[in-house]
Amino acid sequence: MLSRLATIIESRRPDQGGDPEASYVARLLHRAPDAFLKKIGEEATEAVMAAKDLELARRTGSDIGPCRERLVGEIADLWFHCMVALAHYDLRPSDVLAELAKREGTSGIEEKALRKALSREGT
Repeated sequence: MLSRLATIIESRRPDQGGDPEASYVARLLHRAPDAFLKKIGEEATEAVMAAKDLELARRTGSDIGPCRERLVGEIADLWFHCMVALAHYDLRPSDVLAELAKREGTSGIEEKALRKALSREGT
């Protein structure tokens, strides 16, 4: 699914003939990077708010169904706009998946410490 969506997004790039007047993705890419970066920030905030609402519903015994659906929708929006960013920078979901595969089996705490140490060495 991610690969198919990435191919569609890439086909909407202005340099591939995407028309900003006819396509939301082409419009985002035409106004890049500010347009899609703004959307990523908005969608990330909405995902956080949806997760908080879901957590509140779970703690109070409320119906969590609508909150779960909202969280899934917000995460889908976030992923979509992140994929637009990937297309802008000539990257694909497979690049992100490869990075996740490299990290597999590594403690998140250890991985973060290693990145921090490497960052210090580079400066």
